[in-house]
Amino acid sequence: MQNAAEAESQGFLRLPQVLTLYPVSRSTWWNGVKAGKFPKPFKLGPRTTAWRKSDILALLAKAGEGEQR
Repeated sequence: MQNAAEAESQGFLRLPQVLTLYPVSRSTWWNGVKAGKFPKPFKLGPRTTAWRKSDILALLAKAGEGEQR
């Protein structure tokens, strides 16, 4: 199991950071994760959930492509 400091150095983002980049409500985000619309999270500890930074950047790139069309 990793702690939060290790996660940050390996390119993980916690939910507040994710929502800063992809501005939706917490409930919308979690519904999107459940539906498979957003990347799945990783449990870094019993009370620590995070997303890979690369997954979030890919989501943003995909969303940006949709806006340009």
